[in-house]
Amino acid sequence: MTVATSAAILNYSNGALLRDGVEHRVLSGSLHYFRVHPALWRDRLERLAALGLNTVDTYVAWNFHQRRAEQPADFSAWRDLERFVRLAGELGLDVILRPGPYICAEWDNGGFPAWLTARVGTGLRSSDPLFLDAVAEWFDDLIPRLVPLQASHGGPIVAMQVENEYGSYGDDGGYLTWLRDALVERGVTELLYTADGPTDLMLDGGTLPGVLATATFGSRASQAIGLLRSRRDGEPFICAEYWNGWFDHWGERHHVRSVPSADATLAEILELGGSVSLYMAHGGTNFGLWAGANHDGALQPTITSYDSDAPVAEHGAITPKFMALRERLTEFTGVLPPAPPAGPSVLAPRAVAVEHGGALLESLGSAAAGIPSTRPMSFEQLGLPSGLVLYSARPRLPRGSTTLTITGLHDRAQVFVDGVPTGVISEETGSLELSGVGAPVELQILVENQGRINYGPLLGQGKGILGGVQIGRRLVHGWTMRALPLDEWSPALLRQLSSTPESVGARSSGSAGFATARVEITEPADTFLALPGFRKGFVWVNGFLLGRYWDVGPQLTLYVPAPLLTSGVNTITVLELEQSGDRIEFRGAPELGPAEEYVETFDDE
Repeated sequence: MTVATSAAILNYSNGALLRDGVEHRVLSGSLHYFRVHPALWRDRLERLAALGLNTVDTYVAWNFHQRRAEQPADFSAWRDLERFVRLAGELGLDVILRPGPYICAEWDNGGFPAWLTARVGTGLRSSDPLFLDAVAEWFDDLIPRLVPLQASHGGPIVAMQVENEYGSYGDDGGYLTWLRDALVERGVTELLYTADGPTDLMLDGGTLPGVLATATFGSRASQAIGLLRSRRDGEPFICAEYWNGWFDHWGERHHVRSVPSADATLAEILELGGSVSLYMAHGGTNFGLWAGANHDGALQPTITSYDSDAPVAEHGAITPKFMALRERLTEFTGVLPPAPPAGPSVLAPRAVAVEHGGALLESLGSAAAGIPSTRPMSFEQLGLPSGLVLYSARPRLPRGSTTLTITGLHDRAQVFVDGVPTGVISEETGSLELSGVGAPVELQILVENQGRINYGPLLGQGKGILGGVQIGRRLVHGWTMRALPLDEWSPALLRQLSSTPESVGARSSGSAGFATARVEITEPADTFLALPGFRKGFVWVNGFLLGRYWDVGPQLTLYVPAPLLTSGVNTITVLELEQSGDRIEFRGAPELGPAEEYVETFDDE
């Protein structure tokens, strides 16, 4: 017989999950507080309850709270995790916390602060003392905030996860043991569990003796339960992440999962006696520069939307998938859930002309002081978590054609010679041809961090130019770097940079640079922002960095939640990297691009 610790409100005995001694199923949905505007937390949680769920689970994103090492962690406003947990409890939901420190989640750097991964290097997610010391300091701040919110103290937290899918990364059992002990020593008394893909390889590396082992998958539930029971007889079957949808990368199609497919696997999990968490129940948005990236031979940056074809859409709408899964859960529990809140109101569609402002290079060149260095400096050396770096040098180009090569480029470089765009280099291409006349030129390279890798062995990889820049076989020396943290720009700086061409350099219509639209709104409501004619860049709403856009798709509109708008004049600011359009459009529905069916499966590996 296997029994969990008696202090926890969630317990188990002989394969049955118990809540306060009564047999129980966890019917959970993932909703990340950092992907939902805090003014909408209650609305989205109410929608989860209306779906028929009894629990909400969320990751805790360390980098969202502590962007820079020298700054204390922030738990205020949007980062008020304790408020989110209490709010869930007020609505009758249990809460499962997933404090990491690694979370994946298609979130920048898997939730790790950039300063941490730069500091510890290959010691990440291991027993390396440098890494553990940093995690201990973070947990010293985080966990005492959560302990009073545990069920044993009258709060809604009923379980916490130890790390996240560690078995697909490493096999340092000492690290997992240290994490478990770190949680317990700081006062965690509720159920602890691990979560891994349902393969022997992943369960070998990610599970701990005496800690409940759960699985993450999108299909083949019977295969998963068979494997878990062969290894952990007496433990309840829990699908800690049921992937009823999937996320998207730029340049791919929009991933969806059909309602019959999603419903069938949920039914299978329930029929097998399992507990489940829908990943995602509500996906939300990768606002700002928080979207992560994967790497499968090439970088795969994640789009701004995290809709994930979830039952509750990115803007809170109730979907056919919501209705089908609600019916399934109601049939299972025999309890009719509360009615969902009314659908979100949406602004009437309209087009608004933009005013072209400062030119790209002139504006960005004025945004930050130059930092000189013999060799190019990386984002990490510049203390820059995300955004852009503008590199400048004055090499001599030989007569005729020559090759410009960038080694260790992460992620995307736009190359300019004497202010003229000459091409784009990626990590995969690495070089382009230039033409010279035997004279020095002003070489400028604008490098975009497209999102830090959040999964796999390249987690923590640096950004910027990590190697060197060559003209032919000759290295270029004598660089000036300008670090451009777009998501930290003040409203005043943004206004200055996006001002008229006369103040920051001449600019022709349609070229790269800033553009501004001003629109009067009587009553704020949700809207979906489209940028026809624009190619690639970033957009702010009333000084808030909404996120990236890119015409490679699949995402065609950006969700603008009503709380970002005000009654009166609203300002939309666009930084276009390649070619500007002449208007922005508010559309009446999201457009996430051409869809394709995607169901994640595991083969034993």
